[in-house]
Amino acid sequence: MIRARVLPLLIFWTYRALAATWRVRIHHSPAFAAKLHGGEPVVFAHWHGDELAILHLLKPYRACAMVSTSKDGEIMAEAIRLLGAKTSRGSSTRGGVTALKGILRLAKDGWRPSVAVDGPKGPYHVVKPGVFEISKLIGGGVVPLAAHVARAHVFQKAWNKTYLPLPFTRIQIVFADPLPVVGREDDAHDPHLAARLESALANAQQKARNLIATP
Repeated sequence: MIRARVLPLLIFWTYRALAATWRVRIHHSPAFAAKLHGGEPVVFAHWHGDELAILHLLKPYRACAMVSTSKDGEIMAEAIRLLGAKTSRGSSTRGGVTALKGILRLAKDGWRPSVAVDGPKGPYHVVKPGVFEISKLIGGGVVPLAAHVARAHVFQKAWNKTYLPLPFTRIQIVFADPLPVVGREDDAHDPHLAARLESALANAQQKARNLIATP
């Protein structure tokens, strides 16, 4: 009980202090900027491992995240709440339907779903169909979201190679052109949808690398 109360506060204050030192630049593609300013629904799609570099963006972009029902997920959900964002508990392997309903309720309230598309357990950088189901249900395009960090600590034992940006490092965030809304007649398991998003994420990641090299 004490761990569940104290650890989220420790994570929150540590992360907040660390993020305050980062030098962050954000790039919006013109197509994404138009949707953002128009208030259109979108779903953000990013790779597992990028979470710690983009977690601070949840509140300003009114993004909501799906968090697992595990004890670690409970701690993370509380830390995200302290950061001013919303979560829905569950994953594709446990509590998935409940979590999806929660995400849809949040989307109706104007929150934008953010999905680690190769989760919850991989394979690494292989898109799963969940993000397309959400796109279909909220009527929003899928926005590839990528980050590149100049200096970071990589947790090598983690399957998703999660990394933590180091103090005072430079971070480049890229919001790429949204992919079209997945139609109700479309199959979320269509491999062509997954391949297109994987390619778009790779391009966004490369753009982030290129931009961070620019003074």
